[in-house]
Amino acid sequence: GYAKAVREHKGLLLMDTTWRDAHQSLLATRMRTKELERCAEYTNTALSNAFSLEMWGGATFDVAMRFLHECPWERLESLREKTPDIPFQMLLRGANAVGYTNYPDNVVHKFCKQAHASGIDIFRVFDSLNYVDNLKLGVDAAGSAGGFVEGAMSYTGNVADPTKGKYNLEYYMKLADEFVDMGVHSLAIKDMAGLLTPAAAKMLVGALREQHPNTPIHVHTHDTPGTGIASMIAAAEAGADVVDVAIDAMSGMTSQPSMGALVSMLAGTDADTGIDKSLVGGLNTYWENVRNVYLPFESGQLSGSSDVYEHEIPGGQYTNLLFQSRQLGLTDKWPEIKRKYAEANMVLGDIPKVTPSSKVVGDLAQFMVAQNLNQQQVEDQAESLAFPESVVQFLRGEIGIPPGGFPEPLRSKVLESRGIEAVDGRPGATLPDYNFEEAEKLLKEKFGAKFIDDKDVLSHALYPNVFTEWKEFESIYGEVSKLPTDLFLSPMKENDEVEFELNPGTRVIIKLISITPPRDDGQRTVTFEINGERWLMPVTDISVASDANVRRKASGPNEVGSPMPGVIVNLKVKEGDTVTEGEPLATLSAMKMETVIPASASGVVKHVAVNIGDKVDGDDLLVEIE
Repeated sequence: GYAKAVREHKGLLLMDTTWRDAHQSLLATRMRTKELERCAEYTNTALSNAFSLEMWGGATFDVAMRFLHECPWERLESLREKTPDIPFQMLLRGANAVGYTNYPDNVVHKFCKQAHASGIDIFRVFDSLNYVDNLKLGVDAAGSAGGFVEGAMSYTGNVADPTKGKYNLEYYMKLADEFVDMGVHSLAIKDMAGLLTPAAAKMLVGALREQHPNTPIHVHTHDTPGTGIASMIAAAEAGADVVDVAIDAMSGMTSQPSMGALVSMLAGTDADTGIDKSLVGGLNTYWENVRNVYLPFESGQLSGSSDVYEHEIPGGQYTNLLFQSRQLGLTDKWPEIKRKYAEANMVLGDIPKVTPSSKVVGDLAQFMVAQNLNQQQVEDQAESLAFPESVVQFLRGEIGIPPGGFPEPLRSKVLESRGIEAVDGRPGATLPDYNFEEAEKLLKEKFGAKFIDDKDVLSHALYPNVFTEWKEFESIYGEVSKLPTDLFLSPMKENDEVEFELNPGTRVIIKLISITPPRDDGQRTVTFEINGERWLMPVTDISVASDANVRRKASGPNEVGSPMPGVIVNLKVKEGDTVTEGEPLATLSAMKMETVIPASASGVVKHVAVNIGDKVDGDDLLVEIE
């Protein structure tokens, strides 16, 4: 019924991405639920004519627990209650659900059923490699849950340029036919990097409209090169029913095109959006003020970047990589990282790039920069290089089969040298069902029955480590989601005072009195008042470090150093262990990629210079072998 209403609608419909992809692309997904709740009721009125609000899924699920220390399900249900009249849309990564790996089929189905029950109306289903078997699982799960299913084609290349290789018009038309055969309610073009030029939009949307006259067409892009508005107007003129935009204050660059600009340009035309710009103005002012609060998470990008047509980095990943490269002191290498991204993509066979495949390309690109490798060297040395885990997993087939198959002989070299067997077919097809009852029992034993419900068990099934760390954090610090955002993001200074609602009807006034200098072990005593009552609390200041913690650099063949800056997340050996050359010693996490560090020689481990959780710089000594 909704699909028919969309096709019969006069004018262009809009989906607003402000509550998900806009802040995921501009602010590293760090938007707290509080900011969304404050404008929810007004949004319900101002955007009452919108097709949908994209407000959940993608990276928002794990970031809620990992960094914001919030429950993603509570966000969905709270916003649903405050915004009852506009359809809610989420981004589903096909067989990957909202994760970075494959899950048992019953996990994906149960997740979609709960998401729909909690408030999701529309599921945009995609696969990072456009792998049809993975897509079908996502479509079936969303459909059986009762959702409106939007089949999304991950767009790469340029259909208007015949020299761009395998991603031509015929490729996308075939994929669209397969979606329609699956029974989707609408088709979407998911242009995650901003590669869809006006000419390409006109060609692809026009062909889709002609071939599927009764199926709604929804177009998504990022404004990275600055052509988003032009491409969306071209798509509308070619027959698109819905396009994606963001509130002006959260639009542009790696986010979506400006809502206000598109509404103004189409006002009074056959494609009039029906959005009242006078109502949107107040919403825009709100988001301008909110964005100022989140300045610490701005990537530093000051303009569009037309070189995206060469490197093809997706919008959200572009700002994340830029932000992280600045954090790691690699700003001067940013142009090289972009060049290497394009090169890494070709090493892997020129694949669609969106989570999780984009992470594979990004990890390989950073590895190539850190190791000063080019494409030929990667292919020649594939048997001995310590590739990031995500690259090995991709080549094994753990996220699916890429268009045109895997790159050879790279794949064979990597797998055979490591004694790894390739995955045959859909990665999740052979996984046993997840035992929800057993998981619920264990979680209730660990955290207490009153703190665990069915949605918690689902969160744990998708992100066991992230969920556990969040619950452990909450058991120590409580529900920090209640804190005001400025206090959550920035610590109080001496004599600062803050007032906020702890529970409905219960307000507290907290004043920080003093913080003592650190002891040798880093311990400080914090004195503060709560509603006038004084408290003293000892805390450990992890930022305090002595000169003894300065690490020496590795030198010589028997000293294994860190290939790049990062954090040690796993140690596989201890002093006295016997190791052989190439054997894994430790795992390094850097810029969202994990790299296994191999032994440089055979022998006995003489000294392990790091612990799990230690931050290291490039060439810092990790392990000494004799």
